[in-house]
Amino acid sequence: MTRMICLMGLLSSGFIASGDAAQTLDALLAMTPASQEFSEWLKESGELPPDFDAMPSYAPQPCPLAPMIDGERQTIDTVADWETERERLIAALQHWIIGRVPPAPDNLVAEVLNEREEYGARVREVLLRFGPDLKAQLWLQMYMPRGDGPFPVFMTQDNHRGWAQIALRRGYIACVYAGSDSRDDTDTFVEAWPDYDWSRLMRRGWAASRCLDYLETVPEANTAQSALTGHSRNGKTSLMGAALDERIAVVISSSSGVGGAVASRYCGEHHFSEGIEHITRRFPDWFHPRWRFFVGREHKVPVDLHHLIALAAPRACLLSVATNDNVENTWAAQHTYLGAKPVYELYDAADNLRILWRSSTHETWPIIIEQYLDWCDKHFGRGDFAFPETFVYPWDWDGWRARADIPFTAEALPERPFGMAPAAGVADAMATLIGDPPPWATVQNMTYGRMRDHTMTQLGRGSAGSRLERDEIVFGEYVNGDVYVPEGIMENGKTVPAILYLPPLCTPFGYNAAYRRGEQAYRTMARAGFAVFCFDPIGTGRRVDEAALFYDRHPDWSLLGKMLRDAQDALDAMAQLSYVDQNRIWVVGYEMGAFVAMHLAALDARPAGYGLVCPPLPFRLDTDEHETGGVMRWAHEMMLLPRLGLFAGMETRIPYDLDEALAALAPKPLVLVTPTHDRFAPSEKMDEAVAAIQRQYAAENAESKLVRVTPQKYNHFDGSMQTVLLDAMLPLIGQ
Repeated sequence: MTRMICLMGLLSSGFIASGDAAQTLDALLAMTPASQEFSEWLKESGELPPDFDAMPSYAPQPCPLAPMIDGERQTIDTVADWETERERLIAALQHWIIGRVPPAPDNLVAEVLNEREEYGARVREVLLRFGPDLKAQLWLQMYMPRGDGPFPVFMTQDNHRGWAQIALRRGYIACVYAGSDSRDDTDTFVEAWPDYDWSRLMRRGWAASRCLDYLETVPEANTAQSALTGHSRNGKTSLMGAALDERIAVVISSSSGVGGAVASRYCGEHHFSEGIEHITRRFPDWFHPRWRFFVGREHKVPVDLHHLIALAAPRACLLSVATNDNVENTWAAQHTYLGAKPVYELYDAADNLRILWRSSTHETWPIIIEQYLDWCDKHFGRGDFAFPETFVYPWDWDGWRARADIPFTAEALPERPFGMAPAAGVADAMATLIGDPPPWATVQNMTYGRMRDHTMTQLGRGSAGSRLERDEIVFGEYVNGDVYVPEGIMENGKTVPAILYLPPLCTPFGYNAAYRRGEQAYRTMARAGFAVFCFDPIGTGRRVDEAALFYDRHPDWSLLGKMLRDAQDALDAMAQLSYVDQNRIWVVGYEMGAFVAMHLAALDARPAGYGLVCPPLPFRLDTDEHETGGVMRWAHEMMLLPRLGLFAGMETRIPYDLDEALAALAPKPLVLVTPTHDRFAPSEKMDEAVAAIQRQYAAENAESKLVRVTPQKYNHFDGSMQTVLLDAMLPLIGQ
């Protein structure tokens, strides 16, 4: 580094609340569901939110090797510099997310409660006491192979006893401890250290270190070969424990989700996933309450979960992620992994970090645990097991650019400042970036290839929902479509208005929200009298595996192009449904779905109107990559429209823009729901975008057909936002 890093540097920006912090807090409380525990903490602590305006923004997750400290970008290129940065990150994590941790105790007392032999194994039950006046206690149980050892150590929580038995069979000393929901001794830690504000999950991770303290006194234990693992909340715990204790040689985080192996910037309500709001309200003692200040402002969190993973470097770290796990988001998990990887590369230890992808939901089963032990054996020199690096989403933009045939040069295209009249031929201009479409034909709806009931259940859509029924078809390029309608509609011979629903990037469940508040949006719309056509976008739900090799197969096309093709195929399919009123088909899109819908608006004249929730900014206004992600969000991070990345820093040369696509809709009805706290579309810039669209609607004498609603909310699509949308749409549709 160019200068010595101050330990508190990461805390200083925004550490002192601004004068209007009380108003910021009032706004936060107004736009989020009530949390009694958070309210009690606010009252007890007197804390106010940080000064967000003074804090740097990091819409893309900040690179651990290029931190911003005291307003200056630093470069970390040596292990010694990283070790200094590591201490600063630990302090930041403790302040913002996991809570402050006391020093390791030096007065551990162990009492063997019982010991016995069973089927070639020794079982020992121990009670540890430590800390001030020995107030803290921790129960553990060891399963040891017969013999003198030394044996490697496999530590996990009390509810993973079955895992411990597999580890025992594989020749490990397996240690389970009371740091889980089934048995938790860590409340005694609070009694022993009342001045520390550590969270429950951090206490449980710290408890593993106390087990290791004891194991270092056991002659049969090779504590230089120690592993810590756990599943779900225990997977979060394991990462926390390994981050703070460098004696732990291997850490395996199994389906740990947000707060574990998934960065909060990338996994949240805007992707229909669990985020800071839900997890801090539903499980208020898992993390420090201070983390809740960042609901809807995830880009302001000074430290994120890829830092937690990076703190394990260069030790072996395996992240186990299931593709249809509703507590995770595979796209976000992949980016979190990529965010931590540079630190491993700094140590020349890139092979010590891997993701193990599981084709399943949240559960585990014996072969998965065997693979966890394979990972341990590999790094303890006990076996040669392969863990190749694989990805489920395109991510290598530079690699794509090297392969793609790009028929233009961005610098050579003319500049078009924002505010110009809509360009003629928006659809043709879009083709420049969407790419060269492969051949295409219209097909009839089929039933062959429909999802089985067990797959529907796995994706959270086992039933249509009360007072609804579902029509299941296969359309277009062998895509499953589900149409939700009020009961009786398909048999009574009448037609109803319809909605083509375009969802966000909900990778585990597709169009069905994974973690959410309230009812599913498509069910709400169906109960309002619509036939709602739903399908999983490529890269989500049943179709996760389609995205990984997309650009190997179609280097000159785009994922957005495929999404648009599927949307147009869906419109073809809707034209074949006898119960759909062909003159009243609307498109509703949220977040990524709104981005797709804005392009569809210019490419297909069939929809009668559009309802967009949290639409993105026009490209020419979205120029601050740190604040919103900018055009790089769609081009590099999501790889939806990679040619767009050629215009980073030259946004005025992009041949079309999103406001132009919507302006060209006039005089068709258009509803825009733009919450006041959308971090991807700040209000002042969205005002400018909507004003440009309004000018075209005014020119068409269609001002009443453009409706904008600005609820005091952040970027999400819960029941209240669904009501806002429908209240604005229904008068325009004539319901």
